[in-house]
Amino acid sequence: MSNQVNTNINTSSGNYAPVMSIGDWIVTLLIFCIPLVNLIMMLVWAFGGNSNPNRANFCKAYLILGVIGIILCFALMAVFGSILASSIPTN
Repeated sequence: MSNQVNTNINTSSGNYAPVMSIGDWIVTLLIFCIPLVNLIMMLVWAFGGNSNPNRANFCKAYLILGVIGIILCFALMAVFGSILASSIPTN
């Protein structure tokens, strides 16, 4: 039995994305902790041309989830705001 790991990644085009190291991911997550810089870097990494495809896909997914979260927050505020407004007695 062999303990070799196949490190060759074959795709139909012959190109593959370089694997991001743990240090690259730590830097990425640390940058996400800085307000306003995180949004700018997410947009740069997601839609920049020469970014790592793994990081670009992660940033696109993160932005999509953020937009969904904002939409849900506004929807919940509208629902609870209307409930609160209807519970206030009028004379």
